[in-house]
This record gives sequence, C-alpha cells and structure tokens, in this order.
Amino acid sequence: MSSIKNDPNFMNDDFLLHNEPAKILYHNHAAQMPIVDYHNHLSAEMIAKNQPFTNITEAWLAEDHYKWRGMRANGVEEKYITGNASAYEKFEKWAETVPYTLRNPLFHWTHLELKKYFGITDILQPSTCKAIYEQTSKKLQSTTPQDLLNQADVKVVCTTDDPTDDLKWHIYIAENDFDTKVLPTFRADNIVNIEGDGFVAYIQKLAKISGVEINDLVSLKEALQQRVDFFAEVGCRLSDFGLTGPLIFDDFDEAIVNDAILKRIKGENLSTEENNQYRSCILYSLSVMYADKDWTQQFHLGPIRNNNSRLIASFGADAGCDSIGDYNFASQLSKFFNRLDSENQLAKTITYNLNPAHNEVFATMMGNFQSSDVPGKMQWGAAWWFLDQKNGMEKQLQVLSDIGLLSRFVGMLTDSRSFLSFPRHEYFRRILCQLIGQDVINGELPNDMEFLGKMVEDICFNNAVNYFKF
Repeated sequence: MSSIKNDPNFMNDDFLLHNEPAKILYHNHAAQMPIVDYHNHLSAEMIAKNQPFTNITEAWLAEDHYKWRGMRANGVEEKYITGNASAYEKFEKWAETVPYTLRNPLFHWTHLELKKYFGITDILQPSTCKAIYEQTSKKLQSTTPQDLLNQADVKVVCTTDDPTDDLKWHIYIAENDFDTKVLPTFRADNIVNIEGDGFVAYIQKLAKISGVEINDLVSLKEALQQRVDFFAEVGCRLSDFGLTGPLIFDDFDEAIVNDAILKRIKGENLSTEENNQYRSCILYSLSVMYADKDWTQQFHLGPIRNNNSRLIASFGADAGCDSIGDYNFASQLSKFFNRLDSENQLAKTITYNLNPAHNEVFATMMGNFQSSDVPGKMQWGAAWWFLDQKNGMEKQLQVLSDIGLLSRFVGMLTDSRSFLSFPRHEYFRRILCQLIGQDVINGELPNDMEFLGKMVEDICFNNAVNYFKF
C-alpha cells in the first residue's frame, strides 16, 4: 500500500462536526468540560508511583486488545503482538497495520491520541514510523501517568479492583497531593464464579485479608461485608460484575447454597442447580450491601470469552480473542431487579450490553425500575467494548433518546488500561454534539444553544458527578 497523504481536512478542529449548531455545542460546551472516567482498568500502582514511560509501545500497545486484533487481522505474526519482539519492532508492525484500519475506529483513536498528547498530525504509517516512535517515546520518557491525566483534564478515575485488594495504592494517592481523584471499584467476579478451578484458593485469600474464617454461607457473607466496608472507607462509590455467559437469577434456598459452599471447599463438583442457586444468592446478597452503601452497581453483560484455544495456550487468558455472545437476558434481569426493588434494596444500577441486537431490550428494562431516589437511577450504559465506536455510540444515543432520557445520561467512559485512551471522551462528545446539532438543523429540536449547551455539559460531566456523588 502506498503512503497516505496528509489532508488538512482530516481530523481538524471540526472533526465529526458537520453543522454550525454541532460546532457551537462542542467547542463552547462539551470541549470545556473536565472528564470523569467512572469505569476503567488503569493501574492505581502506576498512578501512585508516577514513573515516566519507557517508550510508546509500553504506553500504547502493551495491553491494547483492540490493536492486537487489528494486527492479527492484518496477518502480523504473534511475536510482534504479544511475543518477545523488541518495542520498536512491535510499534513498526502497528505502523504497518494502521493504513489498513481505514473506517475502523482504531484509525480515528490512533490519530486523536497522537494529536492530543504529542501534537502529531502526520498519519502513522511505515514512512512516518521511525520519526513518530522517536518523538513520542522521547516525550513519554519525561511524562508521568499523572501528567497524562492532567493533560486530559481528568478529575476522577475509578479503577477496577478485586475484593481481596489491599488498596494500598489508592490510600497512598488519597494521602498525597495528586490532582486526579483515584477511587476503587469493587469487582466481585471471582467470588461469583464458584465453579472455577481457583475458587477454593480464592476463598482462602478472601478469608486471610478479611480476617474471617470462611466455612459456610454466613461467614462468606461476613467476609464480603468486611471488604465492602473497607472499600467504602477508601472512597469506593461503584461495584461491577463482568459476567461471561447468561445472567442467572433463580429463587434460592440458603440451606442449599450453604451446602454448595461446603462441597466446593472440599473440592467437590456442584450440580447446575447448586451453581445457579449459589450465584443467585451471592449476586443478591452483594447487591443488598451495595444499596446499603448508596453505591452504583454495574453489570457488563454479553461477551463470549477466550474463544481461541491456540492463543490461550500460548499467551493465557485475556489474549484478545473475545467476541459478542447471543444470550437471553430479559427475563433474568426482570426477576433480579424486581426482587431487589420490591424489597427496597435496589441500588443505582448501570447495565452495559455487548450485543447491539439487545439495545432496546436493555433500554426498556432499565425504565421499569426508575424511582424518585435520584433522576436516572437505572441507567442503560454507554456503548461498550466492540460497540464504543461511531456507529455503536450513535445507535446507543438514539435508542436511549427514543426510550429513556438522554438528558439524564451519565456519559462516556474509557474501559481502558491505557493512559492515552482519554480522547475516547472527545470522540463521544463530538458524536453527541453532531447528533443534537443535526436535530436542530432538521427543525426537530429548538435552536436554543444555551439550553442545549447545558444539556451537553450535563451529559459530559455534571450528571456523573451528581449521580455518583463524587
């Protein structure tokens, strides 16, 4: 493929903004708002230690499954993706891949990030690879994670943390002079997955850090409550579940659940009914704890994980071979939320679906359980994972507008492990402003830039601050 020529119209200041109202809404309102990134996988330890990066490959490619998948699709050998090739060799293969990502969101994200953090407007490709590698790596060697957060005007980040984490780095950050608030999120996937091979070892780890000997359901819930209390003391405001497969919520008998725990601690296998009863009981029990703390609970639903056994064997889990599943969620979500709601134990809730065929299913389900506790208590969350691209965001915004209240939406997040990923908020904000601006042009919304501008500011920042009580 020949080199792509630079074009002054590509990704200029009005990128994605195709009418005057959209430009006003973005430049005068959305672009002025700080960032609350309430769900990501950033390392609190890296933020606390605040050490500069070695090179752009470390900061940009090391854990980016999106780029890995793009490189694999381009026929790149695995040693240049997750293997032992040098940092420059990996970056070189990414630069070779970028011209083939046209119309994939990777092309936009790549150049938004180069422009935002490094002032680079050249297209990344083989002819510019060496110069861009050297320029970005040189800057990163004197740039810390906190510098990057400040440059993106990030006020709050909520990391994703296991209940057994000691949160020492969050505590360190809170006690020192960091501009960005870094809060933990309680992610209890490991305790829900009772059928997993590591469950018994995990129970032992939970027992040790909680100081509670776990030998039945009562002591397990006591240990979990201790960890919830501790996370709350450190500033936690959110929980999360990332469930692979369908959501299971059945009526449960605590005696059966108790016996199931005893059997697994002894190393015995459980029946499908025992698995389902245990999962239902723990999901319910944790949700009650979250409601008591006035936390927001998040549910990431819909992936089918670790599909490629060859990659898993060579790299391990999370190799970037996950995809969209086709599970049925409606009846189980209804049963789950209805029980919590009927007992006045339903916390603020955000659901994220990975299958776009379920957009209306999730959007309508959340509308069933709204209350006067807080505006927009039940949120259908931002376009997630494979859907957090232009088309997916537009669909999410349109369905939310059709079925719910866009004006009460808590906005975008990165769901990322990279400190360079915050231009995804800019991407979302531009798409949001274009959508609203086009409605003004069409005569479908009033041309009141002050009112619409306030709405945009709320979606970009204010709603999240108020909803999560940061």
